[in-house]
Amino acid sequence: MKVTVNRKDTKFYPDPSRIIARFLYTADERAINTIRSVLAMSESSVSQALSPVLRDYSLRHRNISRIFEKHYNKVEHLLKQLNVEPDSLTLSQKTLIGSYFTMEYSIESAAFFNPSIVEHPDQSEISAGDKRVILSFRATGEGHISSIVFRTGVLDKYNNLSVEPVGHMLEEAQHIRKHIYDKASFKNKLDEMKDINALIPSGFIIDKLNDKFTYGELRDHIKGAKKTLHLASDKEVLFNQIIWLASSHYELEFSLDTNISERVIFPVSINEKNGIEDARFVKFTDDDGESMYYATYTAYDGTAILPKMLDTRDFYHFRVLPLHGEIAQNKVMALFPRKVNGKYVMLCRLDGFNNYISYSDNINIWREAKLLQQPKFPWEFIQIGNGGSPIETPEGWLVITHGVGPMREYALGASLFDLQNPEREIGRLKSPLLLPNAKEREGYVPNVVYSCGSMINNDELVIPYAMSDYASTYATVNLRELLNELKNMQQA
Repeated sequence: MKVTVNRKDTKFYPDPSRIIARFLYTADERAINTIRSVLAMSESSVSQALSPVLRDYSLRHRNISRIFEKHYNKVEHLLKQLNVEPDSLTLSQKTLIGSYFTMEYSIESAAFFNPSIVEHPDQSEISAGDKRVILSFRATGEGHISSIVFRTGVLDKYNNLSVEPVGHMLEEAQHIRKHIYDKASFKNKLDEMKDINALIPSGFIIDKLNDKFTYGELRDHIKGAKKTLHLASDKEVLFNQIIWLASSHYELEFSLDTNISERVIFPVSINEKNGIEDARFVKFTDDDGESMYYATYTAYDGTAILPKMLDTRDFYHFRVLPLHGEIAQNKVMALFPRKVNGKYVMLCRLDGFNNYISYSDNINIWREAKLLQQPKFPWEFIQIGNGGSPIETPEGWLVITHGVGPMREYALGASLFDLQNPEREIGRLKSPLLLPNAKEREGYVPNVVYSCGSMINNDELVIPYAMSDYASTYATVNLRELLNELKNMQQA
């Protein structure tokens, strides 16, 4: 294969010092006993206990007292069981109670992998030929819980990456569940859930709601409906699925005084409590020239997966929505960076081992898909999938793929598809573009190289990739050589 691949020396490793302050909830009895113990303390004892906590942890977290207050608010309802009025507590008592319901979580202590890369919305104060970029990563900590984190850097004219300083005061976003549902569209979404609709007509679920309603109103109505229907316990799961679906809609907002490397998109809704996996970011340009950053990712609750999408313009404010439709059931969904022939286009995988393509008039609803690629060469016989969103070139849509071969070895490949008809494959590499080398094959999952999104810069393809699900790096590929090789595959 006549394609030059240049591995770079930049590495991104897990860092156990990267921590967030999470809510820690113990069983009600233990929680009540903890609160009772604090309330039994004198004011001076409270201050004496609180002082070293604030002193030590204010160096590790931005505004730790605000975090303690937020966590106190989550357990304040337990005061009723102690016949205590919340207004009777001092600020110090509330803050100390909050500290007992707080724990540190090292978000990337286990792995830092599956990166994607996009152009940064801010290209100011850089030299000619340089480009500021945002890299996203899947960070994994204790219990293998995954979150999305970011790094920024500048690619020079040789595509050497200078990573910008990394902040150490990590912060979760403020969770804003203020999604407003439209009754008609929500009814259609319920109709997709055939198991629910067979038991309970969707009209019964929402008829008592206004034409526009909130998550809270829906939740309260479902509580009432469950009492009215007196469902058997094994049927209540159907109502829980509606709440599960509705809770997938939320918004996140980060403080303006955070560095992007300090922003952590940690699991929020119940359907992603075990992880947010493999975000594929893409800069999408609409027909009117406006740009939006989208990321498709997999939410995992420990049992089921749910494909979801987030969008942002500035990486401060994010909206999170589930993807609906019959094909939005599997992993590895990757959005094209623009519409094709007036429709949104998505790469996806329905059966676990083939590549598919889907078209839609609505970016959140995906109903039908066509087979696009099947495993063809020995290094991809087990499975073929995408390695991020397609990249537009003058020669066609360039798609980085991943293939799984003998010994469950993951390799990266490349394919080229027609710009006007992306179902037509122009060419596919017979040999892997990138295989794990001796230094990359040892890790959490051996023999794996994996990417969630690449970009073109200065006539080269820049591919960030994970090394055996442990750490990450990147490589550059001569774009002209790659495109010529792919076009030659058409003639072979």
